[in-house]
Amino acid sequence: MGKRILVVDDSSIMRKMVIKTLKAGGHKIVGEAKNGKEATELYQSLKPDLVTMDITMRVMDGFTAAKEILSHDKNARILFLSNMDKDKYGQEAKRLGVMGYVTKHKSMEMLAIIGK
Repeated sequence: MGKRILVVDDSSIMRKMVIKTLKAGGHKIVGEAKNGKEATELYQSLKPDLVTMDITMRVMDGFTAAKEILSHDKNARILFLSNMDKDKYGQEAKRLGVMGYVTKHKSMEMLAIIGK
């Protein structure tokens, strides 16, 4: 059985690409958000199994949103998807204790990390 996933990215094109990849992997998309503030609000109401999170977004960035989500649910599963420097931002993701960091151009890797 696939995971229930909240997709967070300020680019509607990127959200569509991520959703297509996730659905092909057997997962269900329970919501979409275009910034971290929307993500934190939707997380509380949807209680997804996993969140895919962009880093750079207006209103609230992905790291701030992840910290807020984790402060309410220490078991939250968050996977960052970004084109930012993987070495630099991957370390920040690791420090936060999230599932990981995947470069957007290698989005198929997220299916291997997420599993079934």
